[in-house]
Amino acid sequence: MNMDERIELAVSLFKEGYNCSQSVVAAFADMYGFTREQALKMAASFGGGIGRMRQTCGAACGLFLVAGLETGCTDGKNREGKEANYKLVQQLAAEFEKRNGALMCNRLLGLEKNAPTPATPEARTDEYYKKRPCVKIVEEAARIWAEYLQNIEK
Repeated sequence: MNMDERIELAVSLFKEGYNCSQSVVAAFADMYGFTREQALKMAASFGGGIGRMRQTCGAACGLFLVAGLETGCTDGKNREGKEANYKLVQQLAAEFEKRNGALMCNRLLGLEKNAPTPATPEARTDEYYKKRPCVKIVEEAARIWAEYLQNIEK
């Protein structure tokens, strides 16, 4: 699967009803030896700005999850490895914010900072997609990761 197909897959998954984080992670998970089911479970809690709390955007969290799969260290004493991963996450976050205008879900959705948000997700209707920028944000998060992977291959 090429990178454009992975970006399209992320968008398609979101339109199928998966959350923003699941959509990004599942589009790339097979590259790291994870099944789609594992990816969907791993990213499930990050939708809606982490558990629909409207904190860090779930699509950005998905981006950071795949960054961990790519560069995360597995030795707790590996300070250089941690530093390299954190640096990458900070770069990805800056690019995400540059392209989308914010990193926080509530800001991306134009909601008040402390607006109450019930745990129940909204139904995915045509109205939902008209009032939410989430499809484009999922696409952008997947594109940022695809571009990163293409750049490290060069």
